[in-house]
Amino acid sequence: MRILQLCHKSPWPPKDGGAIAMLTMAKGFSLLGHDVHVLAMNTRKHQTQLDEIPDDLKEKMHFELANVPAKITLFGAVSNLLFSKLPYQATRFIEADFNRQLVRILKNNEFDLVQLEGLYLCSYIPTIREHSKALIAYRAHNVEHEIWERTAMVTPGIKRIYLKILAQRIKQFERNQLNKYDLLVPITDRDGDFLDKLGNTKPKHTTQTGIDLATLVPKAGQLEYPSLFHLGALDWAPNQEGLLWFMKHAWKKLRKKYPTLKFYVAGRNAPEWLQAKLNRKNVVFLGEVEDAYAFMNSKAIMVVPLLSGSGMRVKVIEGLALGKAIVSTTIGAEGIAVEKGKHLLLVNDANEFIEAISQLIVNRSDYDQLCKNAIDFIHEKFDNLAIAESLTDFYKQHLHG
Repeated sequence: MRILQLCHKSPWPPKDGGAIAMLTMAKGFSLLGHDVHVLAMNTRKHQTQLDEIPDDLKEKMHFELANVPAKITLFGAVSNLLFSKLPYQATRFIEADFNRQLVRILKNNEFDLVQLEGLYLCSYIPTIREHSKALIAYRAHNVEHEIWERTAMVTPGIKRIYLKILAQRIKQFERNQLNKYDLLVPITDRDGDFLDKLGNTKPKHTTQTGIDLATLVPKAGQLEYPSLFHLGALDWAPNQEGLLWFMKHAWKKLRKKYPTLKFYVAGRNAPEWLQAKLNRKNVVFLGEVEDAYAFMNSKAIMVVPLLSGSGMRVKVIEGLALGKAIVSTTIGAEGIAVEKGKHLLLVNDANEFIEAISQLIVNRSDYDQLCKNAIDFIHEKFDNLAIAESLTDFYKQHLHG
């Protein structure tokens, strides 16, 4: 097939869950012999250049970048609130230059399929319809409004009112985009069911983010045991609120119980106010690490204290692939068909976090068994090539149907 993948940010570098999900799928398509063309928005927040993308990757697929600032400003948020019915999140990704570049690509190439990576690419469906006969697939990385509803619930003050309005607007936008595409590709079964209830009637196929098993290799040689770590984008509100909640309600008691235990926090774009709050005894703030997999391999227990968010956490999948013992809230492991207590430990309050982490510190055999089960689970369920092949089989059925 000839596939055009539209992305709301560059898949390179693959340093966050969204970029990883887009890149692994593009690699899977390419390895299966499909002709892959990627058009990505080059935003200020995720700025990259074509010459930064490795040559071996550019040999497998054709990359184009379109400058779309998508910047967030107080003026932009206020004027959007007062003078628009569209959610601010959507308007930031509506850009004439991107539309022109898309039109040029569609006129110069004949595609079998256009895959939209995320909700805000749906704004370009009319352009695709006008200039192409390709099937359009909407790959829903999450139920977008759910993230903002959950974030509003745990946000105090006047900001909570704004987030509630934003969540309502996003929900309406999400509803308005339903069924404009030909095929729906949710990242989890739960999200697919949710979108069906919202009004989706198009054929759907759940496609989780796959893992390149040759790249994620568990290495326990330099393991610091016991130790805790958290890895994730630190400019993402759900990660920020979850970390602060964990620090306040669980970490204080854990440090008192285990005075030498260290908690390592890594991730990109941490604001100064968050760094200041992480400045605590035995908390090691590392910022963006050069090699995320080497960092994860060197630490013992991964904590995922998410209280909001939606979709599937790619970092949890990567942690399981590297044989990490993971302690997560139910929301943190949402959409991943793990067996509680076998593949990771699921907890939902501070006392349960403390008990689960203590169990892994005190009983090394429990820790080792959880790590082994995690690796076996990923090898069985998350091989990227098998996932990409299943999705392309679904696409082919509808191309020839």
